[in-house]
Order: sequence, then structure tokens, then C-alpha cells
Amino acid sequence: MMESAIPLHLETTRSRHKRVPSDYVPPYPSFVARYKPAVNRVVMAYFGLQYRGAAPAAVAGALARIAERFAAADGPSYWDRAQYVDQAGFSNVISVGYWSDVASFDAWLGPAREDWTGKDCEGVGTFIEALRPTVGRFETLFSSLGRPEGVAVIGDGMSGEVQEHAYWGGMRDRIPLSQTDEMAPGGRPELVRHGARLIVKAHDNLCLIRSGQDWSDTEASERKLYLEDVEPVLHEGMDFLRDEGVGIGCYANRYMRVLDADGAPTEKSYGQSWWKSLAALERWAESHPTHVRIFGAAMKYLSTLGPAARLRLYHEVTVAAAEEQFFEYLNCHPKTGMLAAVETVGA
Repeated sequence: MMESAIPLHLETTRSRHKRVPSDYVPPYPSFVARYKPAVNRVVMAYFGLQYRGAAPAAVAGALARIAERFAAADGPSYWDRAQYVDQAGFSNVISVGYWSDVASFDAWLGPAREDWTGKDCEGVGTFIEALRPTVGRFETLFSSLGRPEGVAVIGDGMSGEVQEHAYWGGMRDRIPLSQTDEMAPGGRPELVRHGARLIVKAHDNLCLIRSGQDWSDTEASERKLYLEDVEPVLHEGMDFLRDEGVGIGCYANRYMRVLDADGAPTEKSYGQSWWKSLAALERWAESHPTHVRIFGAAMKYLSTLGPAARLRLYHEVTVAAAEEQFFEYLNCHPKTGMLAAVETVGA
């Protein structure tokens, strides 16, 4: 039986309607993460470092320290690490932790923050970008069962087949708050200087997406099709958002390769980007030539392979209230993450 992406305990009387009729049946199955009803808020915290050229000696030490802190009391239930090269040519390595207990995160953050952005790290910039949304403010979507990623790993399991996907507007319809709220952005990003640290106060209803690809299960012919026909088009779209996204409401975009425990690249990647609004993300997805090409390449790939496709796709989308956000940067270049949303960083 088809389920709603919105869990029963978060369903409410709608004042805003879904984009599809109640008898809509999607053309292929997809699934969402489920959380225990007692979980009313989660944390997704990105701890990044950046450097230009060869990695300074301080990089290995910093990565080891944050991994150690993640493993300590009150650390995240799950974390992973990825890397990419940004639009200014800096290498960035980002360790992302997920918590389902905000009190644990709060107890853990103080010392971790002081260690990460509270002191100069020779030749290395550091930053923290964290959200603590209520469960009504984010959604997930998976093309297959059995291997949760990101915030879904800290869930209580996965749903059955859900209705709200495979149409424009499904992303919004999966967010419980969308039943009653337009989730329009409010306010402008501001910069606050705290000694050497730069803190960005963003705005209400800022949007975060993490959208991932896992080709580790593909056989030779499917892998060739993905890496030659789909990934280059995806890469082109991700580069557009990285280099020119601000003009369409994307403050920052990172197309990252997930790393294994030894720091080697895996056969997983994800795009992670900050958007002025969910509406801006929707407009890019629905109509921008770069995403139209990504969508076309993906549809051709999936229609060629059908149910035999072994590529795994997922995403998580959050629309965070102003008080649920935290952005802090030390010795980072002016276009790093949400610093790109503020025009006076260099002043």
C-alpha cells in the first residue's frame, strides 16, 4: 500500500495543497527515512577545512582530532567525510556529523568549536556550518532500500513506497511544514565579526540540499554508462552552481567525493548546497538548462536499464528557521560557504 512521505504524527489539516491529486501513482518506487515520534529535532553539522596546493602538515592532525571528537561522549550517531576543490582553487575536506539528540550536540559543541574555529591552524582555514531543524522542516528521498545515507542513517528505518515523488513539487510536498507554510525566505544575510572568526547570520527559511550518488554496486556496462553519460552532465551542472549559482539564489555549492576511513575516494559523491529558498532550488530543478540536462541524462539512463539499474540515488532537503542555523569561519577565503552570501567579508 502506498504511504505518504509525511509521517502520520506530523500530518495536519492542509491549508496549502499538494501538486498532485490524491489518486496519483508514481511511475517507480521511492522511499523516505522514518524517525521515532519522540525525535522532534535533528542536527546536521559540517566541519570543514580548506587549503591551497599541497596539504599542510596541520591538515592530518585536524582531521584526526575531529574524528576523535566525533567518537567521544555526546558525539554524532553517524558521520562521514568528503572532499572537493572550490571555485577559488582551494581543496576542502568536510566531515559531517548527524545527531538525533540536540542536548547531546549542545554538550559536545563547545569544546569542539573551540578546537576547530577558536584557534589558528597553520595554513588552513576552518569552518562550521550547522543546522538543527525540527522534523517538520526536512525531507529525504531514496531510490532503493538497504543503504541509508546522511541524516537518514540516524532514523528509525525506511518507509514503504511513498506517493510524493517523480513530479515537480514533490520535494516541497514531502516537507511536513509545507502543509501549512509557504516557507518563504525572510531577511538578509549579515556578517558578525568575533575576533578573527566570521559569523554569518543568514535568514529565515534558508534551504540546504545534500543530493547523493552511489555507483559502487554497478556492473561494468552500467558503470560505464553512468561515468560516461550521466556523471559529466551532473558535474557540469554542479560546476555551474559552484561558479555562477549566486545569480539564481544558490549561495554556495559543493560537489564532493565521499572518502573512506583511510581518506581514499569511494564510489560515492554528493552535491551539497545552500539556497536562498526552497523556491529558488525548485526553479533551478524545473527549468534551468543545466538541471534539465542532468534530468534528461538520468531519465535516459534509468529508462535504458529499468529495474536492473544498480545506481543508488538519494537526497535530503532542509528549510531551516533563522534560529536553527549556525555559520562560523576562520581564515577562510571570502567565497567559502555562506560567506559568499555576504558581500562585505573583505572590508
